Amino acid sequence: MKKSNIFYVLGAIILIFMLMDCGDKKDKKTNAQTDQEIQIIQDEVLINNLSEDEVQGGWKLLFDGKTTNGWRGFNADTISTGWIVEDGCLMTLGKGGDIGGDIITEEEFENFELKWEWKISATGNSGILYRVLEGDYPAVYATGPEYQLIDDIGFPQKLEKWQTTGANYAMHPPQNAKIKPVGKWNSSKILINGSHVEHWLNGEKVVEYELWSDEWKENVNSGKWKEYPGYGLASKGHISLQDHGSKVWFRNIKIRELNDE
Repeated sequence: MKKSNIFYVLGAIILIFMLMDCGDKKDKKTNAQTDQEIQIIQDEVLINNLSEDEVQGGWKLLFDGKTTNGWRGFNADTISTGWIVEDGCLMTLGKGGDIGGDIITEEEFENFELKWEWKISATGNSGILYRVLEGDYPAVYATGPEYQLIDDIGFPQKLEKWQTTGANYAMHPPQNAKIKPVGKWNSSKILINGSHVEHWLNGEKVVEYELWSDEWKENVNSGKWKEYPGYGLASKGHISLQDHGSKVWFRNIKIRELNDE
């Protein structure tokens, strides 16, 4: 080893011991602050990125954090001006209707695990729909079941259980759902394999159901969707983000396709 390298190693060892000695004199609060700062940096690195484990597990990004690539308007070739990318988030401006409009993935998916993070504006309302079809259908909800996103706490009107966050909208109410308040990030997940569907919210399973079962058909025929003959029948389709007239932020939108088991 060269002399310069020896001096470098010795200097590094002395510096480490000096830092350790200083660390012993600092209180636990400083160490806790350092750990928190490290965690924040790690979280920022993983926003709209895949970890090594996710890559090996077959996950892929549906949003790159910088562009709207991979998304377009429902029954349209481009995405509307009602959606923007801001601070690493895919955001709806809450214009709704023809100005904003719901968007869909360019790809179609059959069986998958989908996870994302989101936060919503005060009194906001939105959702994520799956197996959405286009063509003659008037809207994404005419075919696609919806994972409901809403400001449960501050919404100005009384909500039915099947209207609250995590619900299979107008079909299955969530159980023991714990939503974080406006301005805080929530994490959600949909798992769909064949006819089996699960909704997860902040790490807890809140809804589970079987498509096309007798119970499913009874809910459809007795509720809001009885006037929509194509509702929930597709085995493959687009994923949709809903613009319901509220500002909503989405990030870390990731999907892992599954084999039908």
